[in-house]
Amino acid sequence: MKQEELKKILPHRDNMLLVDEAEVREGVAHGKKQIRGDEWFLQGHFPGKPVVPGVILCEILAQSAGVCLAEEMEAGKLPLFAGIDKAKFRRPVRPGDLLETRCEIKRRMEPFYFAEGIGTVEGEECVRATFSFALVEEKEVK
Repeated sequence: MKQEELKKILPHRDNMLLVDEAEVREGVAHGKKQIRGDEWFLQGHFPGKPVVPGVILCEILAQSAGVCLAEEMEAGKLPLFAGIDKAKFRRPVRPGDLLETRCEIKRRMEPFYFAEGIGTVEGEECVRATFSFALVEEKEVK
């Protein structure tokens, strides 16, 4: 599914919808993000040597994992990070790179979900993390 379809699942919009496309196959989310070079998060990180910040890579993983929860992402629910663990950054992601993600929900204790994700460029691992998030009622977010 492309971004317009992703918007039916993920609440992210404008510059914060960081996944270009994603699909779920056998319970595993596969996502893609083409790094063009004009993204807001590359401005100043770093001048002349742009590198995607690690926190953005983790957000891309989390958004990819979110498509696994299409049924749970009811109207009025927001996915909020609860934690990021064991994040490893093995290769910089730069303009021109196609970041491909593979994420899986490993455990559920509603409203919490625990996932693992890996991001690669041309088959080479760039980022790996375990993370958790909660699906909360929009009215609970103040």
